[in-house]
Amino acid sequence: MAEKFDSLEEHLEKFIENIRQLGIIVSDFQPSSQAVLNQKLNFMISGLQDVEKCRQQLHEINVPLEVFEYIDQGRNPQLYTKECLERALARNEQVKGKIDTMTVKPP
Repeated sequence: MAEKFDSLEEHLEKFIENIRQLGIIVSDFQPSSQAVLNQKLNFMISGLQDVEKCRQQLHEINVPLEVFEYIDQGRNPQLYTKECLERALARNEQVKGKIDTMTVKPP
């Protein structure tokens, strides 16, 4: 499964770099750079096709909506996992405390 994520990550990195280069070309467009612009646009299209192929391999992956909210807020999505684990640990300690108080201990 990890190699599928690695492949997607690699394709996304290439796609982002191509978009960055495309932005540079467009921001200072000269008629002489039309061929390079066309090439970058074609790379962008093939990059989207590559991402689509990776998406089809990962269609069974579910991401909690809260992770996207973290990203939208500019927060690290790994904080979501950390906070979930901390809440689970706190809840586990509460339940353990209740079990300990209800457990009859021999005299």
